[in-house]
Amino acid sequence: MQRIHFNEVVTRDGFQNEPAFVPTDDKVALIDELSACGYAKIEVTSFTSAKAIPMLRDAEEVMGRIRRVPGLETTVLVPNVRGAERALECRADELNLVMSTSETHNLANLRMPREHSFGGLREVVQMAHGRVAVNVSLSCCFGCPMEGDVPEAEVLRWADRFAELGVRGLTICDTTGMAHPGQVRQMARTLRQRYPGLQMTLHFHNTRGMGLANLLAAVEEGITRFDGSLGGLGGCPYAPGATGNICSEDAIHMLQALGLDTGIDLPRLLAAARRLPDIVGHDVPGQVAKAGPIQQLHPAPAYVQELRERFA
Repeated sequence: MQRIHFNEVVTRDGFQNEPAFVPTDDKVALIDELSACGYAKIEVTSFTSAKAIPMLRDAEEVMGRIRRVPGLETTVLVPNVRGAERALECRADELNLVMSTSETHNLANLRMPREHSFGGLREVVQMAHGRVAVNVSLSCCFGCPMEGDVPEAEVLRWADRFAELGVRGLTICDTTGMAHPGQVRQMARTLRQRYPGLQMTLHFHNTRGMGLANLLAAVEEGITRFDGSLGGLGGCPYAPGATGNICSEDAIHMLQALGLDTGIDLPRLLAAARRLPDIVGHDVPGQVAKAGPIQQLHPAPAYVQELRERFA
């Protein structure tokens, strides 16, 4: 049975969109708890400017305080060479670089054309070579809310350029929740054939309620690495109505129910998920933490036994 590897992104992708700053102590405690759950990677934070993302202004302190667990990689988002230098000083295991395959989304999100983004990220890849692993996350690979369809050929054009630079992995992102399972199947098939030597991760959002269906379609096509966010937190500010990433515990519960090996301690993960609303100060979209896993049974009402005896 093939192992499914999960990357947790709640403390970066999730928390950066929160309206209120999550205290550093809470971030560190949550990361330490998640580190014991069996994840492949945790995207801990982002080394962007505090002015750009004030919610993650404590990146150095968080990285300095978290417990390092053998076998678990700490990955961080970096926008440029300076961010990469800060991440290296904090002993990040992987640098995650981001740009969009949609020109309009890249301009809206990163304030520059795609070629400018590529040039800056190429410098990061060159600087990191031989020092730390690099992953590139390509946004809007399944559609752009401003341009519409993003052709698969355009996604592959950018993926090819980063693959040629020697990055370790690519994350193909449904940034705005526009993917559907048929599209995912085709993309997953193409990616596996084209990049057999790269770590290939898929990143889905649940904006239109198709996140878990898309994940399952990708699994059935042989993809084994996925991003998820505890409680389903996160989202894209340039996708009207976006409701966040796929929920880690819901996705892992589904895969384990299907008999797939995720390596995740689901009861421990659910315990962490149930504490998340208190950390962020509001309810979260995740469902399994509220309803319990399907194996969790409940006692029948007392009158059921009386009915059994009456109708015996």
